[in-house]
Amino acid sequence: MKRNKSRMNRAGQALQSHVQNQMSLYLFVVVLFMMGVIFGAVIVNTLSPVQKENLLTYLGHFFRGMEQQTIAEPRIAFQHTLGSHLKTLGLMWILGVSVIGVPFIFVLIFLKGLVIGFTVGFLVNQLSWQGVWFAFLAVVPHNLLVVPALMIVAVSGTSFSLLLARNRLIQRRGMIYPQFLSYSILVTVMVGVLMVASFFEAYVSPTLMRWVIPTI
Repeated sequence: MKRNKSRMNRAGQALQSHVQNQMSLYLFVVVLFMMGVIFGAVIVNTLSPVQKENLLTYLGHFFRGMEQQTIAEPRIAFQHTLGSHLKTLGLMWILGVSVIGVPFIFVLIFLKGLVIGFTVGFLVNQLSWQGVWFAFLAVVPHNLLVVPALMIVAVSGTSFSLLLARNRLIQRRGMIYPQFLSYSILVTVMVGVLMVASFFEAYVSPTLMRWVIPTI
């Protein structure tokens, strides 16, 4: 028990040190994500009435499916969600170990914000306060884990990519294996975080949504 607690304390201290050392990058990534959220919400207002009607019809089918429990069973939903998250994480890891991958990492963070902003914006635009409540239960909880995990990987990947560029293209010296190992271990830890988020999204979020759907 004491050993596990000690390991958790060391992991917490390492993460805190990492955030402090990369604070400027974290601020940039957070701002980029928020820009994506804002842009996604703005896109909702540019949709034509026909596009909004089509999306609202799809949303109605989704609500009925949730009530009748005809949506994919949790096990399949978990596999699909986790697979999607792991693909994104794997792509970010690959981009992080390449010299030219940094811009694409930023694009992925922006797109994540855009998707969340569009989803929440559309729900609020069409369902008003009920949309806010539904989004709070359906969109926010698992993304409280997913978004920070992706941001941590994005910052770590950017930092490692810049180190790689400096050591290989400019100085042409220095050993980067320890940094590569630390980066890879961090990504592996984030896999665990995304597994928890995927479990919540597949098994808990549907129950929360079924509670609020009758009020919409």
